[in-house]
Amino acid sequence: MLSHEDIKNIISRSILTLDLKGEPESLYQPIEYMVSVGGKRVRPRLCLTVFNLFSDNVGNDIIYPAIALEMFHEFSLMHDDIMDNSDTRRNQPTVFKKWGTSKAILSGDVMLLLAYKYMSFCNAEVMPEALRLFTDTAVKVCEGQQFDMDFEEKPFITMSDYISMIGLKTGVLLACSAKMGALIAGVSREIRDALYQFGYQLGLAFQIADDYLDTFGDQQIFGKKIGDDIVNDKKTWLQVECIRRAEGADKERLASILEMGEDMREEKVAAMQQLYIDLGIKDDARDAILEYHNKAFEAISGIGLNEVQTRQLHQFAEQLIHREK
Repeated sequence: MLSHEDIKNIISRSILTLDLKGEPESLYQPIEYMVSVGGKRVRPRLCLTVFNLFSDNVGNDIIYPAIALEMFHEFSLMHDDIMDNSDTRRNQPTVFKKWGTSKAILSGDVMLLLAYKYMSFCNAEVMPEALRLFTDTAVKVCEGQQFDMDFEEKPFITMSDYISMIGLKTGVLLACSAKMGALIAGVSREIRDALYQFGYQLGLAFQIADDYLDTFGDQQIFGKKIGDDIVNDKKTWLQVECIRRAEGADKERLASILEMGEDMREEKVAAMQQLYIDLGIKDDARDAILEYHNKAFEAISGIGLNEVQTRQLHQFAEQLIHREK
């Protein structure tokens, strides 16, 4: 079985060898830039990790579909940055800040189409199901993004609303990644479905960890300005739980923070961070991450994985939830 470092290297080398040049050059430059900036590449790594639990035959029929998942993710980020008006990603200017909105939209569209091209490398026997899974997932991610934007217009949402939204926006793509690896490896539907749930629950843990890092992370490590979610009044696990929990003077304190404009960025971020600490939300967010991590492993507890296979998934999950970026 490949080590996690081996899997990282295979994915990185494979992405670096992609021919992303073309004419007009102005269409392809943003794509090369977005890919070169890198990232955690969690989705292709999970896809290949799951595949390798059941097969050592690592070839293009799994590597390219794994890359397709990353290409789709990068496309979604390129468009998300436009919608969120984000200046930086991974400590670099976002594509739309560097080239403009129109080019970012069109280059993102090409990335989505390239994702389908790379997905078509999977073997013919599973291709129809792989394409259905991939397309259904892509639609759900877009639904999640729309819910996320809709929620920005609402004064508050329930925790159930929030979990449903991040399940679509983040959970389903990790779920798809795990199931895709299992599908291409040729395992039973029961195992594929259990691994889908594993990826989904792990995706919830991953997103809550992202919410946490956006508020309490180290900007140089995290790669984005700390506090963007606070400034943009985004519905994160921390904010939703804060609205649910705040009473009396804390509720008034929260209302005054939410009324602060972008011209008071530093004051707003610092005030909200302190409120989260005072209400115990900072610590409880870590507990929520662990809760969904545990649910992920409950989902695969009865599918007959051996100790080596289970340990491989545990090591992958630990890298996701105990991270600084």
